[in-house]
Order: sequence, then C-alpha cells, then structure tokens
Amino acid sequence: MTDAYIYDAIRTPRGKGRKDGSLHEVSAARLSALTLNAMKSRNNLVGHAVEDVIWGNVTQVGEQGACLARTAVLASDLDESIPGLSINRFCASGLEAVNLAANQVRGGAGQAYIAGGVEAMSRVPMGMDGGAIAVDPSIAMDNYFVPQGISADIIATEYGFSRDEADALAVESQKRAKAAWDDNRFAKSIIPVEDINGLPILDHDEYMRPETNMQSLGALRPSFKDMGEVMPGFDAVALLKYPHLERIEHIHHAGNSSGIVDGAAAVLIGNKEFGEEMGLKPRARIKATAKIGTDPTIMLTGPVPVTQKILAESGMQISDLDLFEVNEAFASVVMRFMQAFDTDPAKVNVNGGSIAMGHPLGATGAMILGTLLDELERSDKETGLATLCIGSGMGAATIIERV
Repeated sequence: MTDAYIYDAIRTPRGKGRKDGSLHEVSAARLSALTLNAMKSRNNLVGHAVEDVIWGNVTQVGEQGACLARTAVLASDLDESIPGLSINRFCASGLEAVNLAANQVRGGAGQAYIAGGVEAMSRVPMGMDGGAIAVDPSIAMDNYFVPQGISADIIATEYGFSRDEADALAVESQKRAKAAWDDNRFAKSIIPVEDINGLPILDHDEYMRPETNMQSLGALRPSFKDMGEVMPGFDAVALLKYPHLERIEHIHHAGNSSGIVDGAAAVLIGNKEFGEEMGLKPRARIKATAKIGTDPTIMLTGPVPVTQKILAESGMQISDLDLFEVNEAFASVVMRFMQAFDTDPAKVNVNGGSIAMGHPLGATGAMILGTLLDELERSDKETGLATLCIGSGMGAATIIERV
C-alpha cells in the first residue's frame, strides 16, 4: 500500500462555548472556512489540489447540518471542484476524518485530502440532534444507557480512582497547558480567528484556568451525583448492568471534566508524489489506524482496547511509543489508560488537554493529533499515539512516526 503522510496540521484557538465566548458570533461553517483558507495559503493549494475534504462534526443539525463539509468548501477559497464529506463518530470525528483520509490515500483513491473537523458548541449545543440512543426507550433501556458523566464515574468506581486523583490530574493539565502557551509550543499550528475586516477575534485558548488548584477544585460539587442518585436515577440503571458494584462514586465535576468550547482543526494528508509535486516536505507518516466498539454503558473505556488493537495490528509494543495524546474527556478516562498500560504520566498529554483547553467535539481528534506531531518535533521524539473515548461505547486511535 502507498504510504500516507502528514504535511501540515493547524487549528483555531478554542473559544469558550458560551454566549459570552469570543467565538460565539462565528458559525461552524465560518470557522471551517477560515481553517481551510489557512491550509490553502500555507501550502499553496491551487485548483483541485486535494481529492476531498473529510470533516468531522457531531451535532449535525441547523447551521451545522446539510453536509457542513461541502458548505465549508464553498464558503472557503478552495476550488469548487473539491467535494466535502461530513462524518460523525462522536468525540473522535476529527481523528476518524484523518484516518479515513489516510486510508483513502494508502489505498490509492486520490493523492491528497484535507481532514479535520469543527464544533460550534456555543451556537449548536450538544444533544440538539436528539439521537435515538438517548431518547428512544426501546434502544436506551436495552443498552442500559446512562449519560457520559455517569459513565466516567462508573470507570472511577470500577477501577478505584479517587476524587483527589482526578483533581490532581486536572490541576496538572492546567499547569501543562499554561506552560505550553508560555513557551509558544502551539505557535506552529495556531491560526488566529479574524473577522471579515481582518481584525483578530481570538488568538489563544480562552477556556484555560491556570489558577486552578486542589483547593478550588475541592469546593466543586460533583456534577452527576443528582442525575445518578435522585430517583429515578441513572445509578440504578448502571447497577443493573454492574451488580458487583455497591454504589457509584461520583467524583467528576466541571473542573476535572472537559470544557465546552468552539473550534476547528485541519490536517493535510497526502502520498509521496503529492509532496514532490507541491514542493512540500512530509512531517510524519501515518503508521496505523484503528477503531473498535466497546461496552455502551461504561462507554468511555475505548482508548484501552483500541490501543491494544492498533498495537497488535502494527506489530508494536506500548514501549515503542514515545508520546501519547489521550483525550481528557473526563479525568478517569486518562487514568484508566495509564493504569491499563502502566504508562509514564510524563509521556501522556505533555502540553495539557481538554480539561484545561476544552473539547470542541468534532475537532478535538484532529487537534490532539496536531499537538502530538508538534510535540514529537519539539522534543525530538519519533513515534506517538493519539486516541479518544467515544460516545455509545467506541474507541479510535492513530499512530504516527516522524519522517
């Protein structure tokens, strides 16, 4: 098969996903178009330079509906001959877009793709699509559906993670994110969001709370305790599925869970011939991709089995990987990953994660892959893994190696 290479990776800053957030007045189509324009100008993409734009987006309704990928192409400076494909694998949509594009290149279906994603959570709130998994009793009851926050607390209960451990991970995420920004580690990838007059709207991740400490987090009430315990509560549903647990320990809150934000990200993927024709130097090779389905109730454990799968399929060991980006949807997700693989915490989310900077659902997978690549280059490491947990019980992963 043909090798697929990463030639560029960019992202917008993450804006607070609220009406007073800096990006609230910028639609998902506009965020996407700005990102595509930056990719075009940085790499001199003229005419039908790429085969397709594959774009992840989770809440595909309203202004984020109607094949947002194609809308974004038409709203951008890309040639109208380039089509667009919108995909939804929940929180891994951005990474799955990259994986789809890479595998298209590897299979010979086109020389190059732009892949990534977007989510404007301040404008199109999570859950607006009313998916059947949560609202159709015949499906929800058969699958012991609970909200993701309850799932995160089930992980903590099942694998023995305490509130203090979760809070300590959250504090560390904030510290690492601040250090990364202070050290300009994201400078290569960040594209500022500007208005139609070219004036800056946002040039930094505004969700960050670097003053966070154990004391401030300790004052926060568990976010999912009431929905779990107040009858009829979701804890009762979970305990039907996991009768060996006496009760669910509710340790997650706004401070040790991912933030709701707006943002977009894009990755330019192509074969060797594309780079030679365009005069571009590849930054990394996409070595392997994988996805898997997992228990839909505990839901968020996918990074563990999908990592086991991708390692087995690529003939690698966990020790072969230098760095890890494990999306911080909730603190327990990352803790379970590190527990399962006995991973050195110093190699995981080196520059902070979604707890500190936020999780723009459809974009996050592409964002963390770009962060992984930047950090491999900065620290002169060779190989890294990006992985995310996924709603309804799935996992996705990508291994890249520098070239």
